[in-house]
Amino acid sequence: MTGIGGQDGSFLAELLVAKGYDVTGVVRDPGERPLPNLAAVRDRIALVPGDLLDPITMIDALGAVRPHELYHLAAPTFVPTSWEDPAEVLEAIGGATATLLGAARRLDPEMRVFVATSSEVFGDAGESPQHERSPMRPRSPYGVAKLSAHGLVGALRAHFGTFAVSGITYNHESARRPAHFLPRKVTRAAAAISLGIQDELVLGDLDAVRDWSHAADIVRGAWLSLQADEPGDYIFASGRGRTVRELAAAAFAAAGVPDWETRVRVDPAFVRAPEATPPIGDASHARSVLGWEPEIPFETLIAEMVAADLAELRAGAAP
Repeated sequence: MTGIGGQDGSFLAELLVAKGYDVTGVVRDPGERPLPNLAAVRDRIALVPGDLLDPITMIDALGAVRPHELYHLAAPTFVPTSWEDPAEVLEAIGGATATLLGAARRLDPEMRVFVATSSEVFGDAGESPQHERSPMRPRSPYGVAKLSAHGLVGALRAHFGTFAVSGITYNHESARRPAHFLPRKVTRAAAAISLGIQDELVLGDLDAVRDWSHAADIVRGAWLSLQADEPGDYIFASGRGRTVRELAAAAFAAAGVPDWETRVRVDPAFVRAPEATPPIGDASHARSVLGWEPEIPFETLIAEMVAADLAELRAGAAP
């Protein structure tokens, strides 16, 4: 598994260990990274070195393990920063995917491969919700890079018969999400305000829409996709768009802060141009083929994140 130390990788590692898998994660400098997300399974997994931007290390890692299932989750994940170095983003996402797919085919043509792509591939799709056959018109370097990975999966599957899956994941969160992502920024602020250590939360467009799910539900879909009889592409999403306003309301309610609107200030500098196509996913294909359904409600997800933030802040962590 690549990306094992991140939000998705850690949840998937826990799922696979519980199912009796021998799990190996590819990590840059494994002996020097604390990997707190893996605390629950660290003594039951193995780690090998590998860097997305160094193809030889990725090929060597795959050759050392020779897995039956490969989950490629690692990638730069914060979309705005993809504008700073588009070439590196394309190499880290498209290049690494090509490297791993090629190496997997050479090592074991029967290897099953899951590649995490993104709803960013749709961009201005012109229709909402989006399904697997919706137009793909990405509007960021990150989206373009993820589309290249998605296309590679389909091309190798068609040409070689590779059991490769593109998992088109929509926004998914947890208490393991880094604080610079919007949902964690909101839940952290709600917790801090409830404790009296922060006065207000500054946001952009409260009417912006996202399709949020729990990360544990998304990685369960990844596992199911590699247990299917045939490979394919799947959207994993809740199917319901929620606004930033709804996110804030749920977070402040979970933190026990009344009249949350008085604690939120909209800064025009943070307001982006409205999106022509709301990013909402139609996961009916995953439901019908894999029997996948999101199990954790949105309100439960946000309450879980707020509870984790409250615990950290009470323990003396910085807001």
